[in-house]
Amino acid sequence: MTDSKTPADTGETLPGPDTGDWPETADVTHDVPDWLIPSRVYDVLKWLGLIVLPALAVFVNTVGPAWGWPHVDAIVTTLNALGILAGALIGVSAIKQRLDLAA
Repeated sequence: MTDSKTPADTGETLPGPDTGDWPETADVTHDVPDWLIPSRVYDVLKWLGLIVLPALAVFVNTVGPAWGWPHVDAIVTTLNALGILAGALIGVSAIKQRLDLAA
C-alpha cells in the first residue's frame, strides 16, 4: 500500500499541458548528408593533420636527439605518416561533400 495518488488510482487528471490534440507521432525527417565523416570528426582530423601532428613531428625531431631519445627518426616518420593519413581522410570527405552538393 502506498500513499501516493496517481491518475490511475483516483481517476483524476494531473495539471499540465493538454496533450489531447497532439499528433500520435511526429514525422520529423532530417536530410543528413551522406558524407564519409561527421563534421566534428572532420574538424578534429583537420586540426590534427594540419597543426598538431606536424608540430609534434618537428618537436620530436628537434628535442629527441638532444635528450637522447631512441628511434627518433622512426617516431618522426610515424607522426608525419599519421598527418598525411588525416589529411587524406579530410580530403576525401571534402571531395565527397562537394560532389554531393553539386548533384
